[in-house]
Amino acid sequence: MADFIFKNNSMALVLVICSFGLCLVSTHAELQRFEQPAKTEGTLSFLVLGDWGRKGAFNQSEVAVQMGRVGEKMDIDFVVSTGDNFYDNGLTGKQDRAFVESFTQIYTANSLQKQWYSVLGNHDYRGNAEAQLSRQLRKIDSRWLCLRSFIVNSELAEIFFVDTTPFVKSYFTDAEGHTYDWRGIGSPRDYIANLLKDLKLALSESKAKWKIVVGHHAIRSIGHHGDTEELVRKLHPILKANNVDFYMNGHDHCLEHISDTESPIQFLTSGAGSKGMEG
Repeated sequence: MADFIFKNNSMALVLVICSFGLCLVSTHAELQRFEQPAKTEGTLSFLVLGDWGRKGAFNQSEVAVQMGRVGEKMDIDFVVSTGDNFYDNGLTGKQDRAFVESFTQIYTANSLQKQWYSVLGNHDYRGNAEAQLSRQLRKIDSRWLCLRSFIVNSELAEIFFVDTTPFVKSYFTDAEGHTYDWRGIGSPRDYIANLLKDLKLALSESKAKWKIVVGHHAIRSIGHHGDTEELVRKLHPILKANNVDFYMNGHDHCLEHISDTESPIQFLTSGAGSKGMEG
């Protein structure tokens, strides 16, 4: 079941997965893994949100209110952020007040006091990307968990978070005046090759009923940015070969559901956590 929440062209996605068959899985050690138990009655529900951190402006606060209401109604287990967590240029450091002003002080509903699993978007890389990955932020707000790529095992589903920004060649060759924080990436070619190798192995080993992959950039989109050609070439074949059920992303500031014509994959864009129609 999927339901959509929106106000003033800003939206969040709610996904509920239902099953009564619990699965235990093993994964490649290179991708850090976190356990997120499902409900005892055999259901799992979570919110998916992207492109949001604007200190409450541009409808962010309004979306947060609606998220709180739906989160309570659906009794959500956690929240997924598809990246572009802090605008316009990420965080300046671990002590940047934007973290509290755009996250802690905005998502205050009781139903949203759950674990948030986040990846980096291109705007996050324009600031101090390492700051968002820091354990220090978890001390400020224990809900926060952001890594480049990792796995969440929620018993009913495995969710594979993928760092998609380094895939996009133009960020390296034509930064349009922006400065990207590529610390921790090294050679983009080697970084991508190793990531895809680890992801392919983890997906192939997974016995989960539902396989979900999350990244910032779209594989398929009819929004402002459209398809990400690098992901179409490099990531899409791996998802098809390993029977992935959903690919979820942000980047385009809208809500989309596109069915793959080549496989059962469902492409879901949830990238309108605040301001619409922007990169």
